[in-house]
Amino acid sequence: MDFNIQQISKLLEVVFENAHEPMIVTDTEGKILLLNRSYRKFLNVQNVIGQPVTEVIENTRMHIVGKAGIAEIADIQQIKGRNMIAHRIPIMDEGKVIAVLGTVLFQDVQELTSLAAMVDQLKDELIYYKKELRRRMGATYHFDQIVGYSQKLQELKRFSQKVAKSDSTVLITGESGTGKELFAHAIHAESKRKMGPFIRVNCAAIPDSLLESELFGYEEGAFTGAVRRGKKGKFELANHGTILLDEIGDMPLPLQAKLLRVLQEKEVERVGAVRTTPIDVRVIASTNQDMLASIKEGKFRADLYYRLNVVSLSIPPLRERLEDLPELVSNLLNQLVEATGVTVKAIDDEVWGVLKSYSWPGNVRELRNVLERALHLVEDDVLKKEHIWLPASEEGHAFGTYTPVLPLKEMLEKTEREAILQAMRESGGNKQEAAKLLRISKSSFYDKWEKYQLDQRV
Repeated sequence: MDFNIQQISKLLEVVFENAHEPMIVTDTEGKILLLNRSYRKFLNVQNVIGQPVTEVIENTRMHIVGKAGIAEIADIQQIKGRNMIAHRIPIMDEGKVIAVLGTVLFQDVQELTSLAAMVDQLKDELIYYKKELRRRMGATYHFDQIVGYSQKLQELKRFSQKVAKSDSTVLITGESGTGKELFAHAIHAESKRKMGPFIRVNCAAIPDSLLESELFGYEEGAFTGAVRRGKKGKFELANHGTILLDEIGDMPLPLQAKLLRVLQEKEVERVGAVRTTPIDVRVIASTNQDMLASIKEGKFRADLYYRLNVVSLSIPPLRERLEDLPELVSNLLNQLVEATGVTVKAIDDEVWGVLKSYSWPGNVRELRNVLERALHLVEDDVLKKEHIWLPASEEGHAFGTYTPVLPLKEMLEKTEREAILQAMRESGGNKQEAAKLLRISKSSFYDKWEKYQLDQRV
């Protein structure tokens, strides 16, 4: 619809009259030319056109702006005992002031104060949620939290810090409890992707039937029970960040082929999708298995192994860096204060003999569990040899001489926990084989693993 000049003029009058903000127009001398409904209502006046603005609005500066031609923005003006925020803007035509437009943004400064408080609150909430998101989806550990001064560990940390700067795929190997996930966290935290998400996937803990949809996502209606509008997989959630594929050696063979394509093509295909989604993700994989042996046995694809093994990090077991025990024990005891409420001020020399004589098949994680159990027996803030309980050694005797009487439930839980650890040792860290040795289902094994916090990274 085309407007003529009269219609446009009428439209401007209607807009001005019905504007929510109080508005006024005066000439250069300060005589009122226009005063809209909102301002009349606030001032409780009616027919004031042509009157001097100084007689209608207290503390006004409209006439001053009309003469000076200089705008006054967000000026505080008191009217009827209320502090208001007002704009006064000269209207120019061919370089001359022909009128002045005044608007009131806030009819009470308290409104501005409330708005500012609301904005501050929103900022605080945004900062909180950003931190929470980073905590949940970001790296928890850094290289300075990897404890130990042994030559092996220091060389590995230096190499890992160099690797972190690149986007190369990393394969981390090592026995259970050595700290593979700790290194994965630290690599992400020191990479150029550190502000992006860090997504962790335990390939052995997710049932085979669900692993594909967990990794790659699915479209709406892809299968019975699929949520409306589909769901992003872990790879999509990790976009512009890092994904850790823990226990990669337990991934089913059919999924290994799809993972290989993801690594090669840098795109994922959701279950039930007709097109692929490009992704930008760095992959870190970890395993406690002998991957070359798995390849020979036909359990793992050789082409996927070589695609993952661009950079290889082998985490040394604790028995190969026993010189790190003092620092590890000190660090772990500090961590355990909150969990146990026990503070250790001294450690008997005999304790070091016991700790250094053990082979530590469960590595640092097992050390943490041993110390936590010992703290419940400590008296007088001194950790002694009799507080340390370890499984039978290869020679057949148990370390530690003090065996306290515990409630039956605790005794059963302790026995069950040690049985799980023993099965893991005999299976070489393979959870599926450990479950078979214990003659329990895979899901039951993982429930107990989580129950006793045996999967907690150190």
